[in-house]
Amino acid sequence: MTDTVDEDVAADALTLGRRVRAFRVRRGMTLEQLADAIDRAPSQVSTIENGNREPRLAQLRAIAAALEVTVDDLLAPEAPDERAALEIAVERAQRGPVFSSLGIAPVRVSKSVSDATLQAILALHQEVERLHRERAATPEEARRANAELRATMRARDNYFSELEAIAADLLAVVGHSGGPVSHQTVADMADHLGFSLHYVGDLPHSTRSVTDKRNGRIYLPTEQSASRDSRSPILQAFASQLLGHEEPRNYADFLRQRVETNYLTAALLLPEKAAVGFLAEAKNFRRISMEDLRDAFAVSYETACHRFTNLATARLGIPVHFMKVHESGTIIKAYENDSVAFPSDALGAIEGTPVCRSWTARTVFDVADRFSPYYQYTDTPRGTFWCTSRIEKAKEGDYSVSVGVPFEHVKWFRGRETTYRAVSRCPDESCCRRPSGTLAERWEGQAWPAARTPTSLLAALPTGTFPGVDSTEVYDFLERHAPTT
Repeated sequence: MTDTVDEDVAADALTLGRRVRAFRVRRGMTLEQLADAIDRAPSQVSTIENGNREPRLAQLRAIAAALEVTVDDLLAPEAPDERAALEIAVERAQRGPVFSSLGIAPVRVSKSVSDATLQAILALHQEVERLHRERAATPEEARRANAELRATMRARDNYFSELEAIAADLLAVVGHSGGPVSHQTVADMADHLGFSLHYVGDLPHSTRSVTDKRNGRIYLPTEQSASRDSRSPILQAFASQLLGHEEPRNYADFLRQRVETNYLTAALLLPEKAAVGFLAEAKNFRRISMEDLRDAFAVSYETACHRFTNLATARLGIPVHFMKVHESGTIIKAYENDSVAFPSDALGAIEGTPVCRSWTARTVFDVADRFSPYYQYTDTPRGTFWCTSRIEKAKEGDYSVSVGVPFEHVKWFRGRETTYRAVSRCPDESCCRRPSGTLAERWEGQAWPAARTPTSLLAALPTGTFPGVDSTEVYDFLERHAPTT
């Protein structure tokens, strides 16, 4: 018999071992007889058959000769039978990193273990692996979960009556009768729920608060960001407990819990009855304003805008869209139920995608006056929309917060008389994503920008010659700074 194997061949040890055993049993040889034939101890042959040791080629040739097969027969990638294939799969699973991380002693795979038992072990391992992949929250998983959650919010007009009821009950218990919710009222809520507040200087940098559920303590940072509401971290901390949130099972669960927590926080800071009354009056006078809503309840502009999306359609009959856009032009978060066409990727996710340069969320960055509200009409393929936008600051950079409505509903808003108007043809790339012919002809092939690595887990996979780089912006920059001849 001959074989065609050279010294570089390496076989899968588990499959090789099972094939050696199968050929040995087929020839009616015992383990000891094969060991004698190749001049090795039975224990050494056993480690080979169990896949714990891979023989050298010379030893493999000796085994093949003793079994009257070729080395190629031993090294074939197929398991010798279905039972062996099952054993190999279980052994391979138990030797993998996921199983090892569980801290469970592996099951000894022997003839006495039934097929059903091995199949159950394998199925359990596959489920554990699936859960590990989900909990890893890859960008695709995160973006898909975000798209599904946004669809749920749209279907309910971003209004959740069950959360409104919880907020109303808690406000009633602490005796809130109207006006902005004070810090003392928030502390009273925490006390009612069995939590004491503790301000510390060494809070983990990646957290806004830490809750000790066993001892009923909420830890908060001693230093508060000037741009953040000091009440929100407290409300968010006990909101999760009030809602009965458990450890998220997957990324979708994590996102849902975060949305519920933020919703309840806003519903406590801007109580439904008072907020609807305020907005309904403003609608009657045709002067709805995000700034007025912010000031009336002493909250941040972004919180006021978020809360408006909760109540606009369900309580005021106004379809609406909301955007938070980074100064780089990418969407951080967004919501719509007014048919505005947000940019999206193949998964239907919008976070991390670039917004049209003509939209209010982008043009507001070019406005010199950052203290006054900015209003703009934008003509799009889906119709004309009116938006109001404002620049906010964060450690990650500036971002715009925008609220918009279709043209037929602008009559209810302050700022409808604006003369600012833009035209957007996006998603047609000729609108703003593709450099003009003159710029492209002058600079294509001559620019070599170094892109900043996106930090958002939800960022879309960028496209283009230099992923993540806005070619139009680069070419404009080069044109401005090119030396004159």
